[in-house]
Amino acid sequence: MNVIPIQSSSKIRFRVNGGAVELDVRPEALLLDVLRDRLQLKGARRSCDMQVCGACTVLVDGAPVSACTYLAIEADGREVLTVEGLADGDRLDPLQEAFIEHGAVQCGFCTSGMLLTAKTLLAEEPSPSPERVAEYLRGNLCRCTGYRKILDAILACAKSGATRA
Repeated sequence: MNVIPIQSSSKIRFRVNGGAVELDVRPEALLLDVLRDRLQLKGARRSCDMQVCGACTVLVDGAPVSACTYLAIEADGREVLTVEGLADGDRLDPLQEAFIEHGAVQCGFCTSGMLLTAKTLLAEEPSPSPERVAEYLRGNLCRCTGYRKILDAILACAKSGATRA
């Protein structure tokens, strides 16, 4: 029987929140685990492990992905943005400010995914309708807020034109 050897690890290079990262990762390593356990970026949360809740959402090259099912090796050569990278030093991103102003945060478990998904929406569509925001957030579950305050925060941010790329 011919057995195909499996590579024990691969070196990946990517950028996280603007900073260069170089790591050895096993082929099965998930981006969520690398971010949380190796890079100590705890904003993306583990919840469903099936791409249905949005708690693990991060942006890869500006697109929202479920880090719980995204292989770390797929991030090689890419730009990853986590919620920790939204603020500019001590200055919060306008979406973060809007979430605070509108009380769109309760337990906070879903907040990072909501923020990053909303950031992508507003980059694609600076003045979305309430229906469009609700549709875009369909993959992000919140068990606390009932979504009204989240929608209000995103729409207020869009209306103010304060979004940052």
